[in-house]
Amino acid sequence: MARNDQRPVIRLRSTAGTGYTYATTKSRRNDPDRLEVRKYDPIIRQHVTFREER
Repeated sequence: MARNDQRPVIRLRSTAGTGYTYATTKSRRNDPDRLEVRKYDPIIRQHVTFREER
């Protein structure tokens, strides 16, 4: 299966400074800006904001 440029794989990095990341895909058509999601950071055992890094 070919990779599609409309749904690139992105990395979400924790804003808590732990260096923990999640890998996911996003739609460039629906979310052209950088993505921010609140997710669980197991290193500090809390939910924090994760931002897209490029």
